[in-house]
Amino acid sequence: MDEPRPPAATPAFAQVADALRALSFRDDFAVREIPAPSSLAPEAIALAGDVRPDEEGGDSEYGTGRLILLHDPSEPDAWNGAWRIVCFAQAPLEPEIGTDPLLADVAWSWLVDALAARGARFHSASGTATKTLSKGFGSLAEEGDGAQIELRASWSPEGDVAAHVRAWAELVCMLAGLPPGSEGIVVLGGNRAARG
Repeated sequence: MDEPRPPAATPAFAQVADALRALSFRDDFAVREIPAPSSLAPEAIALAGDVRPDEEGGDSEYGTGRLILLHDPSEPDAWNGAWRIVCFAQAPLEPEIGTDPLLADVAWSWLVDALAARGARFHSASGTATKTLSKGFGSLAEEGDGAQIELRASWSPEGDVAAHVRAWAELVCMLAGLPPGSEGIVVLGGNRAARG
């Protein structure tokens, strides 16, 4: 993650941002810094993560995610603090799994469980879990049926922000079918097309 970046306005944000840039992740989850939106907070750092990305650098067919850490010393009311995390994670699924009525609940519980497993305390959480089923027609008919799960969430972190980033990484891998401790294991269904 050696990207040129503007200097941070506050020492607190600079210290946290540098710590996040120094994090390492499992070998089959590639993380890079991306441009952070400038309209959400005075200070922000954004990360993109892909499960077993292809060589072209596009979103992975297995699973992908984004995380933005926001810092606003004025402590917006909705945040109940100076820090906020916004994350996104998505992965293609087998169509049979996509029809499970509890799938959205499971995706949210994986996020909460990943945070709890790392002792990553938080408050003021919100989010949505969306499952999408698709069927190709015309020139896309040969791709067959597809399904996708997508989780969008935000929360105000307490304590070590690195624990929250690690929990997000675990969530993206879990959605892609790679539970903790599965590094190097073959992903089934790798030929699935990520459609939504």
